[in-house]
Amino acid sequence: MAFASVISGRGNMGNRAFTFGTFTNGVADAGGNINTGLHRCEFLSLQHNKSAVIANQPVVNETFPVDGSAVPIVTDTAEDGYWWAIGDMLL
Repeated sequence: MAFASVISGRGNMGNRAFTFGTFTNGVADAGGNINTGLHRCEFLSLQHNKSAVIANQPVVNETFPVDGSAVPIVTDTAEDGYWWAIGDMLL
């Protein structure tokens, strides 16, 4: 299985748009691109969804703001989690 991300929901907060969802990694995958569905992403929060202690927190591998909806992240191999993003207009 390869890295994948899914948008679970979306909405507006004042004049900002937000989206949220999940990401999954294959056994040998250590991250990939999260498609936020935003025209411009200004914030992305990542959280693992394991019940055990995680050695390394997932990180965004890009400088904000990110033009376009794809935001690259780096994780430990085979780690899955949740994300939420804030930015300009939904695509």
